[in-house]
Amino acid sequence: MGITIGALPTGANDAITDVAGVRVGQVTHIEGAGRLRPGSGPVRTGVTAIIPRNDLWHRKVPAAIWALNGNGEMTGAHWVNEAGMLEVPILLTDTLSVGRVDDGVVSWMIQHYPGIGIDDDVPLPVVAECDDQFLNDIQGRHAVAADAVAALDGASTAPPQQGGVGAGTGMMAFQFKAGIGTASRVLPAPEGGYTVGVLVNANMGRRPQLTVDGVAVGRAITGLMPKRGTPDGSIIIVIATDAPLDHAELLGVARRAALGLARTGATSMPGSGDLVIAFSTANVIPHYPEAATYPLTILSRYHIDPVFTAAQDATEEAILNALLAARTMTGRDGNTAYALPHARLSALLAEHR
Repeated sequence: MGITIGALPTGANDAITDVAGVRVGQVTHIEGAGRLRPGSGPVRTGVTAIIPRNDLWHRKVPAAIWALNGNGEMTGAHWVNEAGMLEVPILLTDTLSVGRVDDGVVSWMIQHYPGIGIDDDVPLPVVAECDDQFLNDIQGRHAVAADAVAALDGASTAPPQQGGVGAGTGMMAFQFKAGIGTASRVLPAPEGGYTVGVLVNANMGRRPQLTVDGVAVGRAITGLMPKRGTPDGSIIIVIATDAPLDHAELLGVARRAALGLARTGATSMPGSGDLVIAFSTANVIPHYPEAATYPLTILSRYHIDPVFTAAQDATEEAILNALLAARTMTGRDGNTAYALPHARLSALLAEHR
């Protein structure tokens, strides 16, 4: 599309998995068509799993969670912010499937760490949600525990699929089809050479707000609207980096994601759950360390500005990638979420170059 967000280069795959060790797995459910049969279908939902690194339970990562607008759920957030670390994978799904996906995370953790709840501590899963009721039979809670396990077992370092897949299967943004999007940025060597990767589940915004590379394209694309109103929606933003950041610095990175979101035109409406989690893979926080202290390397706050910029740019691009990768989808009751028309978008951007 010829769209370039910011001045920093992307990683090799322009994905969150450009941060070494980060893995993503997804399970997608697209089943049935026609009239809504509550509890039975049609189904347009799924699960997306992000694993920061291998053996996360024993090799925890510094982390922070921040809510731009809190009309949403990310389980486990209190402990992440209290401890300043993350010790479980991050799972994304639809709003009413959170409990079932949480159950799957517990099963997966017990499978890998059989001492949990016997002679070891118990995990608090981190599961975040968005509302996909426009396309999906959300009452059916069709993303189940087995899907969480499958997404975790299938997680890889390959660039994740984008658009209407995984947790993004039934999601919309700016009243176009959207869902999962990802992007990355690499800092210059003199600034540390660090990588910042972002993955979003984009499900927010109204059409007139949509802004692409500074151009208010949503005001010009007035067709292809949903046949009925849609909820304010939400966005979940996951930020990974290999920059050596502590909890307070990661909280700052999470907040800067809001600037990338704003550059797409979204205004974080009262009905929107706009939640951000950021983690760093640079340090290892041990599981019940024998010694009273352990070493950490922390980037000076006086050198963190480029990381903030990378987070902003990668967030903005990840949202646009979710829109550009998504394809038109029809779900329950014939409700249709139309894809952003690429040719029309290109023409509008060309007018402003």
